[in-house]
Amino acid sequence: MSRKVLFSQYKGKRNCTPGKPVPIFSENNVQDETMMTPMMTPRLRTFALTAHVTSSVGWLGAVASFLVLGIAGLTSHDAGIVRGAYLAMNLIGQFIIVPLSLAALVTGLVQSLGTRWGLFRYYWVLVKFTLTIGATVLLLLHQFTAVAGAAKRVSEAGAGTLPDVGRLGTQLVGDAALAVLVLLVATTLSLYKPWGRTAYGLRILENSGDATSVAGPFAGTGKTYALVGGGLVLLLAILHLTGVVGGQH
Repeated sequence: MSRKVLFSQYKGKRNCTPGKPVPIFSENNVQDETMMTPMMTPRLRTFALTAHVTSSVGWLGAVASFLVLGIAGLTSHDAGIVRGAYLAMNLIGQFIIVPLSLAALVTGLVQSLGTRWGLFRYYWVLVKFTLTIGATVLLLLHQFTAVAGAAKRVSEAGAGTLPDVGRLGTQLVGDAALAVLVLLVATTLSLYKPWGRTAYGLRILENSGDATSVAGPFAGTGKTYALVGGGLVLLLAILHLTGVVGGQH
């Protein structure tokens, strides 16, 4: 069966509206949609995908470790374990979780804008992007308030006394557990890619014959997006590590 027939049947099943003619999709339409997107070279696309998967999986693993330390700090009655747990959580959050979350966000944008997936064409991409934005913003607020506060409290506790972080202990465990859940959902969306195209994505597909009108503000090369994204990651990492953004003074 030809690709023309397959796409006509797909479109007919998914978007038949009474009284509205069903558009005919040919193989050329599909090729036009691919060509109008700022595609990256295969090598650059593989590199961007590797960077995104690595940062995303690393983010999830670091948050899971953070959760284990939070549970240890909350439940242990050993002063050394409690102090070490919260100090380690602060270091992991500041130098691993925050950089990886920013890297996952920027490389995800590069993947979306530099490939055929786009940022608003598919529901799974849009939902994952929203989750990542929310998780990153909350993470930054969480790291430099609750986590830093808990680390400061245990550092000020006298030697041999059991540090008391108050309600921060329970808050850190709950927040970390929620973060693990959100990141697992985002990972699942990347693997299963559910829900199909958005209304905007369907309009793009219908008008794919006119590449000029649909390329929009994102017309350009994938290399440009990769360079800009890499520059942003490097800049944010430098500002974060030097304490200019969100650092403790």
